[in-house]
Amino acid sequence: MFHKKQKTKEVYHYGLTTGLGIGLALGAVAGALVTKWYNDNKVLSADDILEQVKSDFLQDGPIEGSWIHFKKEPLDKFAIKTDVYTGGISRIEEGQLVQYEFTADAHTGSIIDIHKIEN
Repeated sequence: MFHKKQKTKEVYHYGLTTGLGIGLALGAVAGALVTKWYNDNKVLSADDILEQVKSDFLQDGPIEGSWIHFKKEPLDKFAIKTDVYTGGISRIEEGQLVQYEFTADAHTGSIIDIHKIEN
């Protein structure tokens, strides 16, 4: 009888350990998948993107003004399919006000396009 009771405890112990191991493994896999999904689908705020662009422009000198559209728009250009924000920066260059317009990826903040607006 003692042998049977001890064997039952061993089976219970191994079953509990196996179940715990499977649960931890499934939790880790689920956590990794949710993290990947979140990183693929997160959208940066327009303010954060504008601050980054301003910071980049400030490395070359002062800026006079800046703006950004707070509504993101879809971009489908060649192989690029994403959401973007558009905005602009103005600065004085050689005594003249010069304006730049940019397009930034709403998910990564990367500048996709930037060009000088000719008067």
